[in-house]
Parts: sequence; structure tokens; C-alpha cells
Amino acid sequence: MVIDLRTCAVIGGRGFIGRSLVQRLLKLGDWIVRIADSDDSLRLDHSEENSPLSEALSANRASYFHVDVRNKSQLIKAIEGSSVVFYVETTTSFTDDFYDCYTLIVKGAKNVINACRECKVKQLIYNSTADVVFDGLHDIHNGDESLLYAWKFKDMLSDLKAQAEALVLFANDVDGLLTCALRPSNVFGPGDTEIIPFVVNQAKSGWAKLIIGSGENISDFTYVENVAHALMCAEKALGSCMVSVSGKAFFITNLEPVKFSEFVSLVLEDLGYQRPMVKLPARLVKCVVSLVKWVHTKTASGKLNHSVPLHNVVKLALCTRTFSCSAAKKHIGYSPVVSLEEGVTLTVESFSHLARESSFGRRIISDGHTKVDKLLGSGIGRTTCLSF
Repeated sequence: MVIDLRTCAVIGGRGFIGRSLVQRLLKLGDWIVRIADSDDSLRLDHSEENSPLSEALSANRASYFHVDVRNKSQLIKAIEGSSVVFYVETTTSFTDDFYDCYTLIVKGAKNVINACRECKVKQLIYNSTADVVFDGLHDIHNGDESLLYAWKFKDMLSDLKAQAEALVLFANDVDGLLTCALRPSNVFGPGDTEIIPFVVNQAKSGWAKLIIGSGENISDFTYVENVAHALMCAEKALGSCMVSVSGKAFFITNLEPVKFSEFVSLVLEDLGYQRPMVKLPARLVKCVVSLVKWVHTKTASGKLNHSVPLHNVVKLALCTRTFSCSAAKKHIGYSPVVSLEEGVTLTVESFSHLARESSFGRRIISDGHTKVDKLLGSGIGRTTCLSF
């Protein structure tokens, strides 16, 4: 049986989400994948030896392109011949210089759009973020796509991502290009360079002993493979020329909102670290974090830390942020393929090198269920606290 292979390009294909998407595309077996990223050449990790990626590279079903999104000619070389482009750039290479970030995110998005138009690409799918509607101050309860962009963003990157998303959506149906955007919330999983490394580093430094505020705030998290799956769902729906999809944005979550503090504490405990025990008033912590942020602004001269900045984590932990995936379920056929429990298990196992103890595993509570079972089954944890 001859399989009719389609060609796609994944811009940011070596980033956290990009790697998961590339792996998923190659496992399907009916895609030729062009991987575009900022590294000069493709270097496979030890875990990628004898993987679908290495096999696809040998069979010429995958290829790598060095691309700076600020250079349209490089983008055209990587994109040419593709019917679909997934734009899933990573944030870990961004500096704290506004101009650099603007050219990478906003101008980069303009270049990707124009390259797609010149190359007659049919679909452009942009991986955005739920942060584009979050101001860092007000709760969001089961927010849907009727929410407007935040009038004031919690950080510069969210502001610029919102601008890039708007450009992609505005380009819909121009020169035959159909576009859409996904807004995943708090993405985590193996290979995470932000959330998990940040909380572990704070645990190692002793900050993880603190409990901030009530600890009752609820958040949506999204396992990385579910984001990759959602991108594939969007491609299929967009390929059907659905007017309910083209030019639209969709929130993506695991559909299992939990207390932010419980999620973080669960990860730390399973890596052998102590749950927080010392309570601090939220107002006091906000003042301290604001001072730290001010000092950092005055003294920073290098690149942003590859972990989530402390003040952003505090904002997330003190606000409820949950989103409805009704539109994604209805219009692109999305539903999670990996549960939150399984996602946490796989993530903790992948970060075993950061564990406090040489051996660790799922801790079992007295009734015979894991803490994840208890957390997801009842929605109530034993301790309402924030680790950071």
C-alpha cells in the first residue's frame, strides 16, 4: 500500500512543545517533517537514538533547517513545499531586552506569515498561550474565547505573544492561507525547561518550605503531549476549511483543574522534597517579590533565567485560572490523550535526576490510592499550600 505523504514544517521543532509535536507527526507515518529551529545543526539527544526521529532522518522523511525567524529568506527555504506550518517557537532563548524580544516574537510572526503566503502554504497553526488573556491580578473562572486580550499583561512576553497571535489570526484567508491559534495553559511534561526546574530549584534553596496565602486557588495544567495532539486536531479541522476554526483561537487544557499549590507540592513530594509548612501572608510576599523584581530590573544585564520568573509564579499561585475547552472539543475535536495523573507520573520519572533521594516512587496514602488519585478524585488536598 502506497501512502500519500504530506509535507509540513515545524518552526521551533527542537523546543519543548516542538519535539513532542515532531515525534507525534512522525509516529503517524504519513508526514514528511521539516524541522526548523535556531541551532546551527541538529544534535540528537541520547534518548533520541533509535527513535522515530532518527529513523525518519535516515529515511529522508525528516530534515533539519537552521532558521532565524527574523530572516525571511531562511524561513522560505524551510517552509517551501509544505502544505502546513506549525509555529511553536520556544521562549527560553529570549533575552530581557524589549527590542530583541519584539523582533523575535512579533516581527518573527510577521515573517512566518509572509513566508507562508509566498510559499502558498495552505495552513498556519500558531501555538500561543492562555496568558494572553491574563493580567496577573484578576481571577479567571472557566474562561472561554469571548475573553478579550488583557489590558495590562503580567509580563512582556505575554504582551508580545498576544500581538503575534493577533497577527496570525488577522492573516486568515489572505492569499489562500488559513490560520488558527491554540492557547494551552501551564504546559508541563518531560523536557520542561520552566515550571518543573523552577520549583525544584526553589526547593533546593529552601524556599519550598513556605505556604503563601490560602492555597485555595485553582489552575488548569496541560500535559505537553496533549498540546501536540491539539495541534494535530487543529490541522485536521482547518484542512476541512471549517469556518468555525479558521481565524479563531482555542483554549487547551487537561480538563482537570486542580489547586495550583497541590500540583506543585505533589511534584516536589514525589521527587523527595518536603511539603511547605511555614505560612506567610500573601500581601507580605507580594511586597517582597515586587522588591526582588525591581532590584532585578535595575541590575540584570544578561538573559532571562530559563525558569519561570518568581513574580510570575506568585501571580499564578495567588489567582484562579481555569479555562473552558468546550470550543476546542466542539470545533477541532480535541480531548486529552494523557490524563493529568499519568502526565504527572511521566514528568516526575523524567526528572528523576533532580530527585532529592537516589530512589523515589509514588507515595501511597493510607487508603491504598496515590496522592494523585486523591487529588483528582475528590478535588481536595490535605494541605493547601504553594511551593516555590
